[in-house]
Amino acid sequence: MNSSAKAGLLLAITLVLAQSANIAFAATPILPPLQHQGNVAYLSGGVGSDQSAALKDEMHKYPLVLEFAGKTHQGNEYLADIPVHITDMHGATLLNATSHGPFMLASLPDGRYRITVSYEGNTQQRVVDVKPSTHVRTLFLWPTHTTTQSAQADGSTT
Repeated sequence: MNSSAKAGLLLAITLVLAQSANIAFAATPILPPLQHQGNVAYLSGGVGSDQSAALKDEMHKYPLVLEFAGKTHQGNEYLADIPVHITDMHGATLLNATSHGPFMLASLPDGRYRITVSYEGNTQQRVVDVKPSTHVRTLFLWPTHTTTQSAQADGSTT
């Protein structure tokens, strides 16, 4: 085989491998990194449709799913950077973290927990029971204030 035939064959093989890698990469869900705090493993994120879809596919694997949204005149909008504090009913902290997107998935042992979250100074609390083979999904919804272009121009808000 001459050198140009070898180069052509090598190029063809390289292109096939590159295309295969692109297909494999596109099929891999884009999950945020798994975090650990004490005995609790958790994922947080969901910014962007790909990561949001990947997290929704993982929800069934976690006993606790938290969702964060703001209510606007146009409907609900996902929120990010939400401080999350989870304690047991004796006040011991199990998780103190920030959700970097509208979803936080947490692996907690069975038990009763108090969840405290806040957005723009407004705090909400929920008590949840995590039981064997169950999945608790809790939505935290805050009213949000939206501004229009004309309102921003004169400094007022709607």
